[in-house]
Amino acid sequence: MKQFLYIFLLFGALTCFAQPKHEVRAVWLTTIGGIDWPSTYAHDGMGIEAQKRQLCSMLDRLKKAGVNTVMLQTRVRATTIYPSDLEPWDGCLSGKPGVSPGYDALQTAIDECHRRGMELHAWVVTIPVGKWNTYGCKRIRQRYPSLIMKIGDEGYMNPEAYGTVDYLTNICQEITERYDIDGIHLDYIRYPETWRGRMSADNITRIVRAISARVKFFKPWVKMSCSPIGKYDDLSRYRSNGWNARRRVAQDAQSWLREGLMDQLYPMMYFQGNNFYPFAIDWQENCYGRTIVSGLGIYMLDPKEGRFQLSEIKRQLNVTRQIGIGHCYFRAKFLLDNIKGVLDYVTWFDRHPALIPPMTWAQSIAPTAPTTLKVRHTKQGDQLSWSGAKDRSDGPYLLYNIYASREKPVDTSNPANLIATHYLWQSLQVPHTATASHSFHYAVTALDRYGNESEAVQEPTVKPSVNPERQPLTPITQRRNPWRK
Repeated sequence: MKQFLYIFLLFGALTCFAQPKHEVRAVWLTTIGGIDWPSTYAHDGMGIEAQKRQLCSMLDRLKKAGVNTVMLQTRVRATTIYPSDLEPWDGCLSGKPGVSPGYDALQTAIDECHRRGMELHAWVVTIPVGKWNTYGCKRIRQRYPSLIMKIGDEGYMNPEAYGTVDYLTNICQEITERYDIDGIHLDYIRYPETWRGRMSADNITRIVRAISARVKFFKPWVKMSCSPIGKYDDLSRYRSNGWNARRRVAQDAQSWLREGLMDQLYPMMYFQGNNFYPFAIDWQENCYGRTIVSGLGIYMLDPKEGRFQLSEIKRQLNVTRQIGIGHCYFRAKFLLDNIKGVLDYVTWFDRHPALIPPMTWAQSIAPTAPTTLKVRHTKQGDQLSWSGAKDRSDGPYLLYNIYASREKPVDTSNPANLIATHYLWQSLQVPHTATASHSFHYAVTALDRYGNESEAVQEPTVKPSVNPERQPLTPITQRRNPWRK
């Protein structure tokens, strides 16, 4: 750890560094008890629509705040938010554990995230299965008594039982096979902190290795990630004070990066000062070319939860961007409630879109560029259409990024020119409310499911049908993008 670097980071923390083109900007969206979503139960069609409207409203606001990755709690406590063959419904949707809400919440969330150009990662709570007498815990211990242990009044899957490996792997396979997810996110993949007796990191790694292999077998573009404790281990100059991933709960997360079992890590860095910055640097210095995303404890802004000031979150955002790691907010409600103005700040901080860093270690051959780009200027706006791109990976389909600029050719290295990312379709209408005139030029690139981006096809040079000098121009980046709901 270089002391000079650390001091420089602290003094430069409030400087706004240029926004990168590639950066994970994520949020944990919790479903347990409906504490983030949903706030109402679905008893009938009206209840279903109310839950869907609330979800869409939340995703709209998260998109506006620059979020490009949603970690949706999918396996809750041995219960699920989708129709599973392995575990019962969680009660957060219908109000009654084991009872269907009448729709597939996971599929709905995937569709709505993808419609907005956002990734959806299925957040799977692994080892904890809830209070001993809750519905999910009772069901799983009745069926698999040898896999469940009681510690206090809580039930846990036994991380040392080989059956636990198979069980959790089957859960992740079910989700991966059935749904067009972008990632599997493992939570609490560690020994309980209340564990009595010796712990072996090999037992946890065995679970991670099996899940990763199974997920990648079916869909190698699906990102594997987890949320380890925010401090990996003691550093030479900074102590973890007994709370670290590797020795306290046998969570050897950095070795998972080295072995290629994880594509991303989201360490839960809900700390301040020397408990945050040196450990953030440590994660990045030991990333082995993978993606690190710092989990930010914005819940600590709430006076009921902690004593963070907004200035601390601002500093953490700037420092993590400077050292090249992303950010993930814990959790959605605290962000959207704009506690101490955090939503206002991050909406400004992430005012330009960002792409997800590509998984070049898994597949690095980019798609071919679209061969045609047509732009029609109409009274309603600019109508774009394109075709010709070809995927050279094993992904199921291509996505597209659309750029706009007053300059030609459009600079696709500048994130300020991005107007749509991870776009599903091959046509787009840009209304005049967004362009103010026909003076913008366009470029389109193809994107495979690994995040590899093609070269751009630029708008053909044609004589404009309307003199752009006749109308005042407002930069597109200062306007609300109409395709962001």
